[in-house]
Amino acid sequence: MSADSRPAYVAAIAAVVLLLDQAVKVFIKLGFSLTERVTWIPGAFDIQFIENDGMAFGWALPGASGKYLLTAFRIVAVVLLSIHVARVAKQGAPRGFRQALALILAGAAGNIVDSICYGRIFTRSSFGQAADWSWRGEWGGYAPWFRGNVVDMLHITVRWPEWWPVDTWVGQEVFPPIFNIADVAITCGVAWIVLRQKSWLGSGSKWSQSAPNEGPEEGTVPASDPAGEPVTEV
Repeated sequence: MSADSRPAYVAAIAAVVLLLDQAVKVFIKLGFSLTERVTWIPGAFDIQFIENDGMAFGWALPGASGKYLLTAFRIVAVVLLSIHVARVAKQGAPRGFRQALALILAGAAGNIVDSICYGRIFTRSSFGQAADWSWRGEWGGYAPWFRGNVVDMLHITVRWPEWWPVDTWVGQEVFPPIFNIADVAITCGVAWIVLRQKSWLGSGSKWSQSAPNEGPEEGTVPASDPAGEPVTEV
């Protein structure tokens, strides 16, 4: 295949996104009480702390079994995605495609850290009081391993305008879910692949085409001159 040998810095991208995601979550967890809100851009963007026990943008599976199932699914997904990233890198996949996969991998891993660890390393967040490290709290962590809540804090507060033709939408938030940096990384990675899938993965892409064969094809003989000597091209 026509390989893209340019470095994609997949490990570096994944590490930076994961560290940024966790740094922001720890800051919010220790500094904000539950549902506490700080307006950054009035009418457009707030920082508001909530927790959820589900997937991206607050979607969840019910009950403790649903939580364990979701965490197990995340772990399996990250392992399989890591294997896939390594495989396509060896195959010379387009650099942008590898970078998009790195964003998805980092986002998935970021929310896994919350689910696995946060219930044991933090005390419970409550209304009016921020959490603390579990070893400083009287009751320790708030949940067993693998049952921690995901920390969300990014809230887009843009609302549908009065002239919007759908009356039931007027005044409502355009995008109500509160999310985190890991969710943003996953969304950007998926959107990048969708937008560039034709040039990266389509039948006409360089990666999907076979490289020209070296030398004569199997089953053919080199051309020769009338005297029977092989012809050498100059």
